[in-house]
Amino acid sequence: MQIIIKGRQMHVSSQLRQRIERKIQRLSRLIDEDVLVQVTVAEEQTKSAQDRFSVQISLPAHGHVHAARSEERAPNANAALDIAIDKIEYQLGREKDRLTRRRQHQTPGIKTLELSRTGRLSSLEEELHSPTEEPAIDQLMMEEQENEQIWSKIVEIKSLPTRSMTDKEVIALMEKDGVSYYPFYNEETSSVNVMYRLEQGGYGLLIPAME
Repeated sequence: MQIIIKGRQMHVSSQLRQRIERKIQRLSRLIDEDVLVQVTVAEEQTKSAQDRFSVQISLPAHGHVHAARSEERAPNANAALDIAIDKIEYQLGREKDRLTRRRQHQTPGIKTLELSRTGRLSSLEEELHSPTEEPAIDQLMMEEQENEQIWSKIVEIKSLPTRSMTDKEVIALMEKDGVSYYPFYNEETSSVNVMYRLEQGGYGLLIPAME
């Protein structure tokens, strides 16, 4: 990340310059390393002392991220800098969330295979469709709250070893131990599969589909 600091109608002291550079580092997690960040600090003779100093932060468009800009006024340069940083960080955070949602919506649909009592595999596909409009901020906040509620229900995480086994060996082991699912390496599919017990009887086989 490259930082250019300029003063307009004022001298930017070394102390203020160091503070700006330290504050701007907060944006490193949201932008690329080679992005140019320009900060302009100005002092103007305004009617009110409450908005005498202004700080402007601007970033050009890079990659899939739109250009971002914020300009705030305050009684002193430090206060204006803090407000401007918070505003630009919020903009970049929203942009990053938008790109993350877009990548998630472009993920290929999930494909599973179900194993019947007779041993025949039937294909079950569930395609994920991307919404035509981006959700509003209120909806995003609601989704985050729902996500936290879902994760709060997870009270236990189990780690099971996976080794090369046949379907019959896995079912025999599940019958012996009375477990409802079991992951194993399936040489026929060259991947880790999960055998699971069906509520109506019999077993299902989950096989990851590689696109």
